[in-house]
Amino acid sequence: MPPVVRHILTAPAGPIAPGIGLFVAQLDDQSRRLTLDTRGLTRSALEWQPAPGMNTMGMLLAHLAIVEVHWMQVGPLERALPDVAEALGIGVDDDGMPQPPRGKPPAALRGKPLAFFDDLLARARAHTVRAAGGLTDADLDREVSRVRKTGQTRVFNLRWVFYHMLEHYAGHYGQILLLRHLHRATHAKPRR
Repeated sequence: MPPVVRHILTAPAGPIAPGIGLFVAQLDDQSRRLTLDTRGLTRSALEWQPAPGMNTMGMLLAHLAIVEVHWMQVGPLERALPDVAEALGIGVDDDGMPQPPRGKPPAALRGKPLAFFDDLLARARAHTVRAAGGLTDADLDREVSRVRKTGQTRVFNLRWVFYHMLEHYAGHYGQILLLRHLHRATHAKPRR
């Protein structure tokens, strides 16, 4: 008889409300999968660009951490001036995104090993858990208004913030998988 494959999603331990805990558990599952899929990436693989102006796997990993901290600060924490550097040690623009045409990876990420990016992602998730710890499920309906530099006002509720973090993470995870595949195909040794 073949083994049983279990797919069980459990809420994180701690004082996180059940509805919010479901979002955090989904983010944790995406992180677990991303971690498995990025093992063995070298510094050169993390910095590889298919062409100038395109993102690298390292840029995308840093971007995931930056965006997660940013949304927790503008959403649940309602900070007027978010500061991702205090949580991550790198700034909001240090991922080099968006890339200018013909752009190269940012200096802030040059030569960084996979452990650096793992640490960024772990710090971002710890920040999320701290920010979410004081919320109730009723807070998911709380609306936050932000005025953009353009003068446009954006209104979103915390439920959307957690949803957006999850869909953002999954989208860029897919890009990382594609870049990993392209890097392997481009750098594969020819068969004889």
